[in-house]
Amino acid sequence: MRLRNVPGSRELIAISPDVVHDEKSKKGHWKEFFNEREGKTGSRPLHVEIGMGKGTFLMEMARRNPEVDFIGIEKYSSVLLRALEKHAEEPELKNIVFVRMDAEEIEEVFAPGEIDYIYLNFSDPWPKDRHAKRRLTSDRFLDRYRVMLNGGGGVTFKTDNRDLFEFSVESAVKNGWMVQEISRDLHASPYAEGNVMTEYEKKFSGLGNKICMMKILPSRI
Repeated sequence: MRLRNVPGSRELIAISPDVVHDEKSKKGHWKEFFNEREGKTGSRPLHVEIGMGKGTFLMEMARRNPEVDFIGIEKYSSVLLRALEKHAEEPELKNIVFVRMDAEEIEEVFAPGEIDYIYLNFSDPWPKDRHAKRRLTSDRFLDRYRVMLNGGGGVTFKTDNRDLFEFSVESAVKNGWMVQEISRDLHASPYAEGNVMTEYEKKFSGLGNKICMMKILPSRI
């Protein structure tokens, strides 16, 4: 269950230098922002995790890939605060920043072709049919990703919720995405090598739940 009510979390987030507070003004300019932040030049890949939780996955990805810039998006202040606490222990990781926002606003934050890769890890399943459009692998979100990803970009999605996974696979295929990799038992598959686990992944796999994963590439319509 997500933490949602840590006293003072919003105030601490508001003064954190690792949180981008004017994210909409960065639309189309994220790479310039990271150049200035890191004191570098050039154009490095931009990877985004939507619904990053407490930041375990994103922090490890930033460690392993110093040549890539990462943005972690999280809606809940109390959860984002945990990620900030982790990052405070490794301030040298300048290739990662955080944004507190709802995924519904993602088109207001990223320009067409601006993102190189998207990660969706253990997203809210929204189990009721009437809420299906809110799932981060629904038609409308996949359409948004297609626009924001550059020509070679894709999406990796992981979950332990089998119903959500089957919905997501069907949604991707129906909308013309190519399934590049797929497994309904990730940790027992060839794709397990190099897999970076999230905090939920560690928890659920420890309970014996099988982890489902797919990597998809958009068609260019």
